[in-house]
Amino acid sequence: MPAVIATARPPAGQRPLVLLDPEPSARWLGWAVLPVVLVSLVLLGWASAQMVQPYRPGTPLLLTLDPRQLPELLLRTSLRMLIALAASLLFAALFAVSAARSRLAERVLVPLLDVLQSIPVLGFLTLTVTGFLALFPGRLLGVECAAIFALFTSQAWNLAFSLHQSLRSVPSELHEAARIFQLSGWQRFWRLELPLATPALLWNLMMSVAGGWFFIVASEAITVSGRDIKLPGVGSYIALAIEARDLGAIAWAIVTMFVGLLLYDQLLFRPLLAWADRFRFEEGAGSAPPRSWLLRGLRRAPLLGAIGHGLTQPLRWSLQHWGRRTDGLSPSARPRGAPVWHDRLTDATLLLAAGLSTGALLHWLQSRLGWAELVEVLLLGSLTLARVLVLITLAVLVWVPVGVWIGLNPRWSSRLQVVVQFLAAFPANLTFPVAVMVLLHWRLDPDVWLSPLMVLGTQWYILFNVIAGAAAIPEELRLAAASLGLRGWLKWRRCLLPAVFPSVVTGAITASGGSWNASIVAECVTWGDTTLQARGLGSYIARMSEAGDFARLVLGIAVMCLFVMVLNRLLWRRLYRLAEQRWHG
Repeated sequence: MPAVIATARPPAGQRPLVLLDPEPSARWLGWAVLPVVLVSLVLLGWASAQMVQPYRPGTPLLLTLDPRQLPELLLRTSLRMLIALAASLLFAALFAVSAARSRLAERVLVPLLDVLQSIPVLGFLTLTVTGFLALFPGRLLGVECAAIFALFTSQAWNLAFSLHQSLRSVPSELHEAARIFQLSGWQRFWRLELPLATPALLWNLMMSVAGGWFFIVASEAITVSGRDIKLPGVGSYIALAIEARDLGAIAWAIVTMFVGLLLYDQLLFRPLLAWADRFRFEEGAGSAPPRSWLLRGLRRAPLLGAIGHGLTQPLRWSLQHWGRRTDGLSPSARPRGAPVWHDRLTDATLLLAAGLSTGALLHWLQSRLGWAELVEVLLLGSLTLARVLVLITLAVLVWVPVGVWIGLNPRWSSRLQVVVQFLAAFPANLTFPVAVMVLLHWRLDPDVWLSPLMVLGTQWYILFNVIAGAAAIPEELRLAAASLGLRGWLKWRRCLLPAVFPSVVTGAITASGGSWNASIVAECVTWGDTTLQARGLGSYIARMSEAGDFARLVLGIAVMCLFVMVLNRLLWRRLYRLAEQRWHG
């Protein structure tokens, strides 16, 4: 999207933002990437055609542990991931812009996003798979849509929080400059806000893809209300290997997942990072710009350039001709005083609606299950809450220093990018053989030693956000800290921690929500016919989902939403406002 910024005609007297091609004579690379693009399009077209095949509910799909199937399975999983990622980006843009521009929208949308983030992937699948099957009767597309929607729920909330935090953190003097130049809201978004948000958004884009891989087993191997549907894909292959206790197939799945992440890095993320380098406001001393062979080839391919120019022409036209007046206050220009009467009315309305909904839900649950069941589930939620708080605290203490170091060293950032993506995407299910063997051999307590599986994939939300925040620290601030002789803890307290604190909070919010979601996988571990369970809300939801007990499943999801929202309101949002008001006001 932000390519519009670089290709639109600049105002008179301004130098256009164009990244010059350092090797204009190497025209061969432009022709070399054409087969790559054409083959990719053909393969994606073939995978798209597989989505609309006939399908009868209850009929098992042909899936074996033959490793020769893995290239096809990887292609189909990658297509689902791309579709979910595109939908997640669109959702994040709509949410972030609406919440950042309107106080009323923010008061409604941010709590709504808290609720959506707290609903687990299994909850979305349970509530939507039947509807998608009915929407596309007799076609596999219904199950495909359910899997894509589940992947969407594992990616969208992180991107929405990241983009919203970036829009709220735009310096007020830049918004003042936008008003002086009479930019409309549309132009302000494309020329100012999105370029500033692009570095953090790209890192969170990688994290969202990794999060999709983390929940790929739950998305493709759907077990709901006695239904066992395994879509052809890497996730269902892993689920089948776990059922068969086939360590060789697990190893093949790990290799395939690494190849998939490497392809994502080379064909998507690295070109985006190299392209987004044009939006840096200053050049760091000694920092080499990211490079991408694919981006260099695309820039030298005349045919692809003409196609891209035609596709972006409507966006360039809208950028140049839509409105010249600034509409609405910028996020940082809103009044910060006491809320006016309509803000209080909005809060009262939201509280009333929440109270009525909660009362109706409690009445329904009490009539179906009784208060004893509710008390038991609340106690299980408290156990999971303790695990989440301890694990997120440990993850912050470990990964904030590492993320700052990586973000301040662009060379290492480029080298470790694929490694971090692979670790973040590593599904907890692939650790089940080791977890079961270790716990049984040493007779360890599952309530304690299954807990690290909850943060296995979600801790990387913190690392990715801190890397993006550290990489965005202005070079002038680093030089000022060096000239003042700031070292050790004093440098961290006065310079580095304030600079990355908003990113730490954003990462902690998404990691906390992801840990609650991951508890469903981590607190109930199965390897073949051996099952180990930790007492907690996650294992409760997993059992009720597999048994098809709708009432208890709704109770578990409702309690998880309650815990996540209370934690966000009492802890994470207060830290979020502190970061915004103290260091980005």
